[in-house]
Amino acid sequence: MRHFYKNLSIWLVIALAALFLFNYFSKQPDIYHTVPYNVFLQKAEKGLLPEVTVTEDIITWETPDGNKFKSIAPPANDATSKLIAGKVTIHVKKEAKPHWFFQTFLNWVPFLLIILIWFFYMRKGGGQPGGKAMAFGKSRAKLVDPEHSKVTLDDVAGIEEAKEEVKEVVDFLKNPTIFTDAGAHIPTGVLLYGEPGTGKTLLAKAIAGEAGVPFFSISGSNFVEMYVGIGASRVRDLFTEGKKKAPCIIFIDEIDAVGRHRSASGGGGNDEREQTLNQLLVEMDGFEANDHVIVIAATNRQDILDPALLRPGRFDRQVMVPLPDVGGREKILKVHAQRTTVAEDVDWKVVAKATPGFSGAQLANMINEAALLMTRQQGHQITMDILESAKDKVLMGAERRSLIITDREKKITAHHEAGHALVAWMLPGTDPVHKVTIIPRGRALGVTMQLPDEERNSQDRTYLFNTLCILLGGRVAEEIVFDEITTGAGNDIERVSDIARKMVCDWGMSSAVGPLTFKPTDPLNGQPGQIMSEKTANLIDSEVNALVQNAYATSKKILLENRSLLEDITNALLERETISHQEIQTLVAQNSGNKDE
Repeated sequence: MRHFYKNLSIWLVIALAALFLFNYFSKQPDIYHTVPYNVFLQKAEKGLLPEVTVTEDIITWETPDGNKFKSIAPPANDATSKLIAGKVTIHVKKEAKPHWFFQTFLNWVPFLLIILIWFFYMRKGGGQPGGKAMAFGKSRAKLVDPEHSKVTLDDVAGIEEAKEEVKEVVDFLKNPTIFTDAGAHIPTGVLLYGEPGTGKTLLAKAIAGEAGVPFFSISGSNFVEMYVGIGASRVRDLFTEGKKKAPCIIFIDEIDAVGRHRSASGGGGNDEREQTLNQLLVEMDGFEANDHVIVIAATNRQDILDPALLRPGRFDRQVMVPLPDVGGREKILKVHAQRTTVAEDVDWKVVAKATPGFSGAQLANMINEAALLMTRQQGHQITMDILESAKDKVLMGAERRSLIITDREKKITAHHEAGHALVAWMLPGTDPVHKVTIIPRGRALGVTMQLPDEERNSQDRTYLFNTLCILLGGRVAEEIVFDEITTGAGNDIERVSDIARKMVCDWGMSSAVGPLTFKPTDPLNGQPGQIMSEKTANLIDSEVNALVQNAYATSKKILLENRSLLEDITNALLERETISHQEIQTLVAQNSGNKDE
């Protein structure tokens, strides 16, 4: 706020000066008709001039019709005697000359304004906050005072192993002599890696909050500039500032922006980034030791980081921050729920079990959506129904009830989702169907939602093949009922193709291809793939196609054998738009009873 008022005052001064100059130079001078001096004397002798004004050597007068005239008298003139003889009233006026200082100031004002504006923009980097145009090489890291850092490890839940890994760093910062006396040294750097939203940045803040030391925070993209050498200069300045406030923590978020694997060829547009990375490598482990300056970095792309950055002596400790398991999700939900009012019927274990694969950020978003929904409903507590609606919104998107859908499209969508649900219900070992809806959400016209009974850390071939069958169930149902196919299965087919190719090329689940992996070339990261013969490529294509065709045939067989149940589920969807696991179970039981009869 102080900088805002300072900038405002500078601009006000500039605006007032500009307004003054505009008013001064925009005054329109009076227009005079110049009359020769001898003509003026003739008029004076004849008494044609009622009154005149004499200002040094300039004589002015005005006629009754409003015209103004002037005449310039020579140095030695007899104008006064002529005017007196003609009985003309004479007004003597002394020319008001501005003070020399004021005159000099007016002459220099434009140059002073230009210098002032230039100085202002040079200090502020052309209006960009946080940087000075004359100090490109200065670090842009934000210093967080330890007294104002309120985040602690108690605020981080669901990643207990990661918290244990970083507690040694906290202990060292609190009492480093215990470690140094024992001949040990704390890791120079700690790399936090994991999927987006798992809490890497929050964990770094918690380390600084627990240790009570200064915390420099900067993004990796802030090092890279258009000009070569600026990033390296900023790295040097950052570590210089860190040494002044040691012990301290330097946190570099999204370090992959500057720490990407260096190319062998070099040159080109990578010079700036690679020089910045080289300087970072030297600062972390070079000739000069950075004692008591700990670098913590976060990324979700550890695989593309340069090997020199990951070696011991730089990022000695690499801590994976995983997606939370069911117990971790329960703890995270309880932490975020402390900010709102929760009803007594809420069972966090049930909610945690119903949110597999959710990151900490998604869980926090779900609690926030629940609080917003409670407010819209004018409630006072978050109930299980509100949490269920919030979970659906986070997982599947907001409902699009205003979308106009024809009756035919609605029937096709209902049969499509019923096909997914029925195949998932009939195949053993699949995740149970939790909910089926034909209410449009996001870009989907309908959704079949499955929730696992238990956490899965690995997937076997049977489970993956059943997944292919479930994904193809919607397309098969459309073909059976309408003898037509639509674009609604586009995303399903994309996922089927991806899973089937990974089963053959990545996970070695094809007996014909064998336990081999075949990686395609990645042009973005410059990673070449395996060289394969044309025969092998054809074999892979045939195996992928065989997997998909077998899954398609399995889905078709299930739906044809349970055609009446398919229609029952479809009718229930058309009637209620959303059906739950219990409702599907009731329909299956009724259909089995009808078959027995």
